[in-house]
Amino acid sequence: MPAYYADVEAKRRFTGRMFDSSAPDYDRVDRVLAFGTGSGYRREALLRAGLAPGMRMLDVAVGTGLVAREAVGVVGDRGSVIGIDPSAGMLAQSEAHGLTLARGRAEALPFAAQSFDFLCMGYALRHLADLGAVFGEFRRVLKPGGRLLVLEITRPEGRVASALLKAYLRGVVPALAGLVGRSRDTATLYRYYWDTIEACVPPERIMDTMSAAGFSGVGRSVALGIFSEYSARAG
Repeated sequence: MPAYYADVEAKRRFTGRMFDSSAPDYDRVDRVLAFGTGSGYRREALLRAGLAPGMRMLDVAVGTGLVAREAVGVVGDRGSVIGIDPSAGMLAQSEAHGLTLARGRAEALPFAAQSFDFLCMGYALRHLADLGAVFGEFRRVLKPGGRLLVLEITRPEGRVASALLKAYLRGVVPALAGLVGRSRDTATLYRYYWDTIEACVPPERIMDTMSAAGFSGVGRSVALGIFSEYSARAG
């Protein structure tokens, strides 16, 4: 992504600034763009992947807690949800919703082996460079038989569909984000979102990397042609 940064360290500085600055706007923009349907979709995706009452779940790249909040309602009082994120700004927004949080990166999770029944990452995989290390960490912290769910936006097949989505996500969405958001970085963040979607590795490679990390039953379902749900079991 040479338009934004030159190396891994520059990428971390850039994304850290973008996410920290835009965090107070994130939920507001999401409500506008999803027309109020985002929470229902996230909950249904968690249920489809096997999240159940009493489970201990880790939400990697928790952001403002949009996925984690839905998970709390599913696992109930007998379960627990922990969110982790490298962005202090995002964690501050999650903390406001009473979530249990930790600061850290997907490539080096600060948890003991076999600590969780369920692990989810929502719309952050395309921001990561070393997928092998990431899925290796996911496998390490999941209990045998533990479930993995990765939510991501995938560029659709077909030139027309891809062009329409690009026009929406790189043109309309940043414009709306600039109007709704209060930080001047918010519009830039949403333009960057499309560029990361366009540059993301193909689904086949993602699933191959999951299998190579020791996951079984690896699969992918797609909603509305662009919302990918990657699921698997540990061990």
